[in-house]
Amino acid sequence: MSALTGTGTLVRLALRRERIRIPVWSLALGLTVLGSVPALEESFPTAEARQARAELVQNPAAIVMAGPGFGLDDYTLGAMVANELSLTLVVAAAIMSIFMVVRHTRAEEESGRAELVRAAVVGRSAAAVAALVTTAIANALVALLIWGGLVAGGLDAGDGLLLSVAVGLTGVAFGGVALVAAQVTEHARAASGMAMAVLGAAFLVRGIGDVLVEHGGLLSWFSPIAWAQQTRPYAGARWWPLLLTAALVAGTLLAAHALAARRDFAAGLVAQRPGRAQARPALASPLALATRLTLPSFVAWTVAVAVSGAAFGALVNSVQDAMEDSPLMEQLLGGESRVTESFFALFLPYLVLAAVAYALSVVQRLRSEETEGRAEVVLARPVSRWTWFGTTLGVSAVGGVLVLAVGAFAMGATGAAVTGDGSWTGRVTGGALAYVPALVLVVALGALLFGTWPKLFGLAWALVGWMTVVLVLGTLLDLPEWTTWISPVNQTPAVPMEALEALPLVIMGAGALVLGALGMAGFRRRDVPTV
Repeated sequence: MSALTGTGTLVRLALRRERIRIPVWSLALGLTVLGSVPALEESFPTAEARQARAELVQNPAAIVMAGPGFGLDDYTLGAMVANELSLTLVVAAAIMSIFMVVRHTRAEEESGRAELVRAAVVGRSAAAVAALVTTAIANALVALLIWGGLVAGGLDAGDGLLLSVAVGLTGVAFGGVALVAAQVTEHARAASGMAMAVLGAAFLVRGIGDVLVEHGGLLSWFSPIAWAQQTRPYAGARWWPLLLTAALVAGTLLAAHALAARRDFAAGLVAQRPGRAQARPALASPLALATRLTLPSFVAWTVAVAVSGAAFGALVNSVQDAMEDSPLMEQLLGGESRVTESFFALFLPYLVLAAVAYALSVVQRLRSEETEGRAEVVLARPVSRWTWFGTTLGVSAVGGVLVLAVGAFAMGATGAAVTGDGSWTGRVTGGALAYVPALVLVVALGALLFGTWPKLFGLAWALVGWMTVVLVLGTLLDLPEWTTWISPVNQTPAVPMEALEALPLVIMGAGALVLGALGMAGFRRRDVPTV
């Protein structure tokens, strides 16, 4: 029996399990492109309009959030699509791949299902290879639909193929990163967190490198995201950067194989410290237990958001310098006196989305605690359902607010350091707190779904995904106003640029209370566990 025996069977099994997720991800990205091309063509119908847009995307903030910008001297529709959509598509494909690989490797070992599979005629490396092959198939479908959207929009098929392959291959590369992470740690959450941290680092390295040197410097080339963008579709296309991506895929697969041979089944390369025979008295309450369980992820998210905030804040002077050379940018940002306010108002929502994602992941932990039987053990003690559920919701909301506050403080502090105006630290941190009702509202929606319809919890993540689409692509695609109302972040005043309005915050806060109460009432009435 070889190390790959049974790989085909495991691939078919994985594809069956992913029969909903793969089409959803693929259609979401494909339809994004299909809708974006005509929307951009309608918004910028003339060469003059596109050149005005090209002037805007040359500022450091746009470079960080979109890419280095190629073909700006003659900004065609194809170059615009590639410059302004490629980063979103690459990051989305990477996230899909990371969670897919971890779901079929480390999560299977952690749950014990992989042990049942290994009892059959299955090679040692079959599960890992099958997970990466499944991810490659998913990314191939994503690339195919992206290419179809580009061609349907009238763009060149050859350059469209390059962009599509770059997105799909980068997704597979980050799937390989997740495969390596799955060998290092014995918990699925930790493996996902490690791979997402690599993705975040790649984003920051690429952004900083692109800002420091026009069209990307040496630093940018340390990021797989940059390799995809450096293919330059519709602006002097070149395929050779994808050789680096292919090498990364092969390297991560070989590294994962080597690491797997050096660890025990169901264990990680980094062994966990043995726990105490009895818990400390400090863990004798639901609050202490919830805090302890979420502490590692809280620290990781806080550090990641703080680093991102600090990196964003350090760009303030670069935006001011760029504005001096662009009267149009100065006009759009409200003049020189308001450029810093506009900058912070632009980047704060990105920190909010990260804090929302962390808080919702804590609520989702309730579902895993329930399905894996641990909730039943806790509730068998003198602990009421309301106490267990409500405590975790409180830890989720407070943790999310702290993640946001630390990230905003870091952004304000670095902004204050580079501008010489110390007031920005407090103003940015205070402005971030205006988004607390939006954050709590999403947490409350997660509570409602978990408490009443736990199998539909994915709808809460769908809302977060839509909030991201509205934030990143809403203005670019000129989305109808009613679609943006679905995003709680979009209903929050853009502090510190805009004046604070209490009414939308009160409405969202009241809605959060109602949804949270309904969720707790539903949880009290349903069976535990519900699988």
